Amino acid sequence: MASRSESTIGVLASGGLDSAILVSYLLNQGERVQPFYIESGLRWQAVELAKLLQYLTAVAKPELAELVVLELPLQDLYGSHWSLTGDVPGAATADDAVYLPGRNLLLAIKPALWCQMHGIGQLALGVLASNPFDDASEAFFRALENTLARLGQPPLKIVRPFGAMHKRDVMEIGRNYPLGLSFSCISPVGTLHCGRCNKCAERQAAFKMAGMDDPTAYAK
Repeated sequence: MASRSESTIGVLASGGLDSAILVSYLLNQGERVQPFYIESGLRWQAVELAKLLQYLTAVAKPELAELVVLELPLQDLYGSHWSLTGDVPGAATADDAVYLPGRNLLLAIKPALWCQMHGIGQLALGVLASNPFDDASEAFFRALENTLARLGQPPLKIVRPFGAMHKRDVMEIGRNYPLGLSFSCISPVGTLHCGRCNKCAERQAAFKMAGMDDPTAYAK
């Protein structure tokens, strides 16, 4: 019989719509889930982490392990980047305006090593087919798998359960999940979504596209 570690899947969880839905989806598939959050000191993360903990509490099952928070400070690397300064891209900006340099590599590397060191053979990311960035491609993740296999640790498979899906498909999966507890904003006002940034606009469009009522409280 496989140990709990061997039969557990790690999940990179930011608390946004896609990763929140992914956690619940895997739990409903009967998977044992180990969620991870990467704390990098970005301006929205204090609120994001608090909301993620609320979401995980709301969907908790015996198969859901306690959230592991891993620190990866980026102030020295990102410097005056908008993710630290607060000059965030607005609602009308294109997708590439919110690109964070090296983000998927930075997000994945510590959870991947944690999984390898704890006998977990899979790490799941909520990457969609519509993600336009090169570091969300099949080739990127296979290359990362190959690199990890050369670090003297057990092999790890990086999986993207939503990798062939678009936002509407994923929102349909999450229709009955407590998505009001998810968090997508990059310029929160207190604990509220700002309602003005690129990610808030994307969030609003996702609910509208899926024909779902948006339960989010926006500051504007």
